[in-house]
Amino acid sequence: MMEQIQGITILGLGPGSPDQLTRAAWDWISQCDEIYLRTSHHPTVAGFPQGLKVHSFDHLYEAGESFEGVYEQIIQAVLALGSRPQGVTYAVPGHPYVAETTSPEIVRRARAQGLPVRVIEAVSFLEPTFTALQLDPYPHLVLVDALELTNRHTPTFPPESAALVAQIYSSFVASEVKMTLLAAYPDEHPVRLVHGAGTPEEMVENLALYEIDRSPHLGLLSSLYIAPMAAGTSFEAFQEVVARLRAPDGCPWDREQTHLSLRKYLLEEAYEAIEALDNEDMDSLCEELGDLLLQVVLHAQIAAEEGDFNMTHILKGIHDKLIRRHPHVFSNWEVDGVGKVLQNWEKLKAAEREAKGGEKVKGLLDGVPLALPALSQAQEIQTRAARLGFDWPQIDGVIDKIAEELAELKAAGTDEERMAEAGDLIFAVVNVVRWYKVDAESALRGTSLRFRRRFGYIEQAARAQGREVAALSFEEMDALWNEAKKQTLN
Repeated sequence: MMEQIQGITILGLGPGSPDQLTRAAWDWISQCDEIYLRTSHHPTVAGFPQGLKVHSFDHLYEAGESFEGVYEQIIQAVLALGSRPQGVTYAVPGHPYVAETTSPEIVRRARAQGLPVRVIEAVSFLEPTFTALQLDPYPHLVLVDALELTNRHTPTFPPESAALVAQIYSSFVASEVKMTLLAAYPDEHPVRLVHGAGTPEEMVENLALYEIDRSPHLGLLSSLYIAPMAAGTSFEAFQEVVARLRAPDGCPWDREQTHLSLRKYLLEEAYEAIEALDNEDMDSLCEELGDLLLQVVLHAQIAAEEGDFNMTHILKGIHDKLIRRHPHVFSNWEVDGVGKVLQNWEKLKAAEREAKGGEKVKGLLDGVPLALPALSQAQEIQTRAARLGFDWPQIDGVIDKIAEELAELKAAGTDEERMAEAGDLIFAVVNVVRWYKVDAESALRGTSLRFRRRFGYIEQAARAQGREVAALSFEEMDALWNEAKKQTLN
C-alpha cells in the first residue's frame, strides 16, 4: 500500500477504460477514502472501488462562462483542499500532463507554497489513438489543442506535417477548427475523426475536412487526425531547399551570390509581381510572389551564414512591429477611422525611432526610401506631410496649383528652370491624384500599359495593310487609335 502523504496527489484516469489504469493509480485509489475529479464524465469512474467517496467539479463547468475561469476555480479549490491535514487526491482524464490545463499549474503553485505534490503516471489518450489510427507519430506529428485553433485565423503548424487535434468535443468546435484549417488545406483534404480511443465504443471515421462538423459521433473523447500535405508545402521546407542550394555541395551559382549581387533580382521580381497585379493575372501573381519570396529567403540565408541575422529574427521583428503598430487591433486602443490609424502609426514609428536611441531628431520624411520610384516617393512624401496637417483644406486649391505650376513651366527661360518647373508640375499632379485616393504609380503604369496595347493595335493594322507605321499619317494613326479604344483594348 502506498504511503498517504499530506498535500496533493494528482493521478491520471487513463484514456477511458478502468482496465487501462496503471497499477500505481489503482493501488492509490484503492486505499483512498475520497477523491476529487475534474469531471466525473469519464468511463473509468464506473470502475472505482466501492466505498470510495467521489467528488467532482462538474458544477463549475455548468455555471462557468469560460474554460479559463473554470480551470482557475478548480486550481484554487485543489490547492485549498491540499492544505488540509489529510491532503487531497485529484484525478484528471488521461495523463496529468497531456492535454490537461489544471495539473501543471497546481504543481507549480503547490511547490511555490511548500505543499508536497505527488504525480501518479497514466496512459494518455495518445497511445490508444495511435493504435486506432495504426500510426507511428514519429517523425513529424504535431499535437494541437482544438480550443487554440478556434481562436486563430490560420493553423499553428506547417501543413507538410501530420497533426492530431485534441478536444474536438462538439460540432461547434469542429466547425471553428475547420474554418481555421481551410486557410491552408483544400476542402477535400483527407482527415480522420477518432472517437472514444481505448474504450469499447472506439470508432474511426474517414472524412474530407469539410465534413468534420457533420459527424454525429463528436463528443468529449473525440480527436482529429490531419494527414500531411505533399512535400514542399511548408515554409520550413522551402527554407531547407534554399539552404541546400547554398550548401558546400549545392549550386555553384547560388553559392557565389551575395546581398549586393542579388539586388537587381529583388527589384526585378518585385516589378514582375506588380505587372501580374496590373494584368489581374492570379496565376502569374502566384508564381511571381514565389519568385519574390525566394529573394527574401536567399537574403535571410546569406545573413545567417555570415552571422548577421536569420529568418527567426526577421519573422520576430515584423511580428512584433505589426502588433506594436496596431494597438487598436491587439490591445484596447480605440480609433475613429483610417485617418486616426495613420496618425497613430506615425506617432508609434517616431517612438520606435526614439527608443532605438538618438534618432528623435530625424524628420518625418527621412523614412521615405530614396530608392522608391519617383511617383511613389512623391505621393508618400505628400501623404506623410498631410497626416500632420500640412495640406490644402479643399481640393480646389490643389487643382489650382496645377494651373499655377503649368504657367511657371511655360514661363521658364532656361533648361534648369524648365527641369525644376516640370518637377513641380508633376508633383502637383501627384497631389491631385492623392486627394482622389488613387495610387499615382499604379495609375501611370496602367496608362502606359493601355498606350502600349493601343499602339500595338496600330502596328498590327499597319502590317495588315503592308505598310510601315512611320508611313501612316497622324490622322490615320489617330483613327486607328480610336478604333483600339472602341475595342476596349485596356
